[in-house]
Amino acid sequence: MLKLSLDALQIIETIARRGSFAGAAKELFRVPSTISYTVSKLEDDLGVRLFDRFGPKVTLTAAGQELLKEGRYLLRAAGDLESRVRRVASGWETEIALGMDSVLSSGALQPDIEAFYGVADQTRLRIVRESLSGTWDALLDRRVDLLVGAAGEGPSGGGYTAEPLGTSAFVFTVAPHHPLARLEHPLDKTDLLPYRAISVSDSARVLGARTVGLLFGQETLAVPDMRTKYEFQVQGLGFGFLPEAWARPAIDQGLLIEKQVVEPKADETFYLAWRSGEDGAALKWWIERMRTGGAFARMLPDPCAGPAGT
Repeated sequence: MLKLSLDALQIIETIARRGSFAGAAKELFRVPSTISYTVSKLEDDLGVRLFDRFGPKVTLTAAGQELLKEGRYLLRAAGDLESRVRRVASGWETEIALGMDSVLSSGALQPDIEAFYGVADQTRLRIVRESLSGTWDALLDRRVDLLVGAAGEGPSGGGYTAEPLGTSAFVFTVAPHHPLARLEHPLDKTDLLPYRAISVSDSARVLGARTVGLLFGQETLAVPDMRTKYEFQVQGLGFGFLPEAWARPAIDQGLLIEKQVVEPKADETFYLAWRSGEDGAALKWWIERMRTGGAFARMLPDPCAGPAGT
């Protein structure tokens, strides 16, 4: 049987803040004798003195300070648990995790996040960024609850609902000093094979990794996200396709050159998706917000601002 209760911890914490048993009794709406009895019994049960008494004033002993230091974590955890239980009863999830592809700007969700906090019943929000099949992997592996921008169609087998959000065009680019920049004809496999491609690594853990536009035997520099790919292409470390909204400002500034290729990349469709059968209040709010709030248009970086928003 535990000798320490949350009620006793709350009393100890209140006494420490108020500096006296009487002050704690007043704050907790209890008679002073109840406060004194609780402290004395806890000291007897633990076999330690928690307070030094100086008339009506008291101070924590070293043992009391250690008890309160750790006890405050327990009090906060208990309070959080109570809130979570009430939130579940009200229909609001304790936490909702949103997943999005690394092409998209999480910073663009600011107005949506602020609107969510204005209505959510203390539901914690978590943003997860994945690449390629990693977004779908995160949804099916329950690492996220809603995809607010997943690249490409989801895997076969069902278990989720998906709706297209929008599309992004891609352009093939190289740095002005890259050897491919000097070629004037549309680039084919023979032109590309001698040089290094830069690709975003698929972050999938369970689903099969997706590879986009790489040639067999191609030297490849794999990077964790689209922002890194963009920066390395500007530096001339390799070539590849970039979202038009990222590439166009750099092309206009002379940082990149757009090249025509024999096999262009098709426009990429991004999806809103969630697991079937789930209907928490926070999930419903975000689905409706993404359908009607114009978030996807903001999540693709502004062509005039470049790829700064990540």
